[in-house]
Amino acid sequence: MSPLEILSQIPDPEIPVINIVELGIVRNIKITGENACEVIITPTYSACPALFAIETDIARIMKNNNWEAKVITQISPVWTTDWITDEAREKLRLYGIAPPENKAHEHLIGIPKKCPRCGSMHTRQISRFGATLCKAAYQCLDCLEPFDYLKCH
Repeated sequence: MSPLEILSQIPDPEIPVINIVELGIVRNIKITGENACEVIITPTYSACPALFAIETDIARIMKNNNWEAKVITQISPVWTTDWITDEAREKLRLYGIAPPENKAHEHLIGIPKKCPRCGSMHTRQISRFGATLCKAAYQCLDCLEPFDYLKCH
């Protein structure tokens, strides 16, 4: 199995329905020798509380697949929601998290987001912060379900 295939098996610690490759955390893999590589990652936030868990998961799964891996954290350029794959955006929606939208409108607080459950745009922001810093809490005013929105950045 290739390093990328191996790393695709690691779920994001905070959103387990998508993996760290789909989320865009894995920036690059450099093969440095026979069964040896450097895995370059960029956290979603510079102070991401899941970063240690991600680094540990990478080292463990690579070792379990007979790869020696050095994990390098690179914070520039900063991670952006643009790096999330289309497949991951759909997985987020199916999981009940509204995927990030247009960055140009992100600064407009309280703009309705599409409900991932019923598709309604009749929604309201409950809080600028959800379960994690990268999410905001919303509620659909049609189906009345609460949902998280993964904020653009």
